[in-house]
Amino acid sequence: MDELGRSAARGAGITFAAQIARVGMQMASVVLLARLLSPTEYGVMTMVLVFVGVGEIFRDLGLSTAAMRAPTITHAQRSNLFWVNTAIGAGLGLLMVAAAPLVGMVFDEPAVVPVARAVGVVFLLNGMASQLRADLVRTMRFGALAVVDVVSQAAAIAVAVVLALAGAGVWALVGQQVLQSLVLLVMLAVKCRWVPDRPRRGVPMREFWHFGWNLAASQVAVYIGNNVDNFVIGSQLGTAQLGTYDRAFKLVMTPVAQVRAPTTTIALPVLSRLQDDPPRFARFLARGQIALAYPVMIGAALLVGTADPATQILLGSGWVGVEPLVRLLATTAVMQTLAYVGYWVYLSHGLSDLLLRFTVVTIAVKVVFVVVASRWGLVGVAVGYTLAHTVEWPLSILWLSRRAPIPTRTLMLGAVRVLLVGGSIAGAAHLVSGRVAGEWPATLAGVAAGLAALGLLALVVPRVRTDVVDVAAIVRTALARRRR
Repeated sequence: MDELGRSAARGAGITFAAQIARVGMQMASVVLLARLLSPTEYGVMTMVLVFVGVGEIFRDLGLSTAAMRAPTITHAQRSNLFWVNTAIGAGLGLLMVAAAPLVGMVFDEPAVVPVARAVGVVFLLNGMASQLRADLVRTMRFGALAVVDVVSQAAAIAVAVVLALAGAGVWALVGQQVLQSLVLLVMLAVKCRWVPDRPRRGVPMREFWHFGWNLAASQVAVYIGNNVDNFVIGSQLGTAQLGTYDRAFKLVMTPVAQVRAPTTTIALPVLSRLQDDPPRFARFLARGQIALAYPVMIGAALLVGTADPATQILLGSGWVGVEPLVRLLATTAVMQTLAYVGYWVYLSHGLSDLLLRFTVVTIAVKVVFVVVASRWGLVGVAVGYTLAHTVEWPLSILWLSRRAPIPTRTLMLGAVRVLLVGGSIAGAAHLVSGRVAGEWPATLAGVAAGLAALGLLALVVPRVRTDVVDVAAIVRTALARRRR
């Protein structure tokens, strides 16, 4: 294995260990806070976060990713990027405070106003942290980044639980958001040990602006599409329904996001260095798809198959009607993950303009599906959301193949295998769990049946066996590098 491969494996091992910790904490947070807070309180916070998410994209403006992928970057360029992100963050924070009443009017919910004002400080904190994080990624200091992410998240969850136990209600969630950003900023500053200079004129910045603006525009479009379900539910069905949907979404997507998003941290610097070596680029991309998709698919399929007893264990009995939402959103998670490797290619090749055009098309599809399906309530919204992502994953590969040298056939066949294996696991888990009494026994029996189905497929289907062995080899290599 060459030095680049060793760096990627080492980074994967560190990130893998950190993500196990983060997934565990996030799931514990979902389970604990679902028992301490009401659907209405979650609904209020979700309404605010719909607007915060859009602001966060403008706050970063794609500049952290532009810094990560740049072949070289000077101290003056980094300083200018730092001050731009900080200034945008400060401006967005003030805008959030001033526009809080408008946010409340959009959802017809007065309780949103003070929450929106309090959360506005997150923009400033994250703006100051943006280029510090980018520096750790660029220099492949994955160990330092893992420590920062895990500690900041743990501190925020602990505070949220304490505040919820004290009866703070939705303010427990506000405290979680603000404290995580504050701890993250302080720890990044300590780990990075970099002090920006004052902003300077005459520094070459055009490449950063061009890439960042196109990426930010595409991210805004993605965010709008990914949150059209929240907006439709919040404006048409109310805070309690939105809170129920949010818990189902977080239960499924939180661990998936913790697994999926950090892979870009590893893949982007590696793929950026392999642009001039198409065969190695294609091999890394194909292996990356399998290594990312299989763990997500296995977890999602087991959740689909055991949704009835598992959600009772995880969320308790107070969340009526969440089971079909969990099944649909778990399916969505797999579809999103299959399309995710294309995102690596867009970024590593600097194709932010092509990404923007593709995103606009997929968002239009998603809005139509979700709005039309919303007439059938929460389940209808989830169905529309899932169908939109089912259309997106093959379209993403075909769209990208026009401009980038990707192994289209290999990626498509790999995705089909993932879906077939996932369907088999979910079917076996559902068949067995439905015949066992008791929540814990039914869930454990379903999980065992699903894993048994995976093992059987690996034994009798050579290509599936190769996939499983390949994923296991990547994990072993990553863990070995981590121990060293």
